[in-house]
Amino acid sequence: QGQLVESGGGLVQPGGSLRLSCAASGFTLDYYTIGWFRQAPGKEREGVSCITSRLLITDYADSVKGRFTISRDNAKNTVYLQMNSLKPEDTAVYYCATSGFRARCSANTLDYSNWGQGTQVTVSS
Repeated sequence: QGQLVESGGGLVQPGGSLRLSCAASGFTLDYYTIGWFRQAPGKEREGVSCITSRLLITDYADSVKGRFTISRDNAKNTVYLQMNSLKPEDTAVYYCATSGFRARCSANTLDYSNWGQGTQVTVSS
C-alpha cells in the first residue's frame, strides 16, 4: 500500500492562513475519497473536510464552513486544505486519509483506511 504525506502546517497568528497538502506516493489518489481530520490534545480525532473521487462532492464540519476549502489536483496526486481566518481552536494535528467510498463523503474515521503521519497546526498570538 502506498503512503500519504501531509505538509504545510506551522505556527500562525489568529486570522492567518495556511494551506495543507496531502501527497500520495506509490498509488493514485484520484481513485479515492480523501478526508482531512484533526486531533487536538486530549480530544478525539474529528472530521474536518472531505472530497469524493466521483463528482468531487465536498463536505465540511460546521466549525470550519466558510473558512476552509478542500480541493484536489489529480495531476499532482495531491489534495489540499486551504485554511483561512484561523482560530486558536483550530490548533491540532491534521491528518489526511483515503476512503474507498468513491461517491460519499464521511466524517467517520472507520471509513478510512490509509492515514498519513499528520502535520501540526498551531494558531496562537
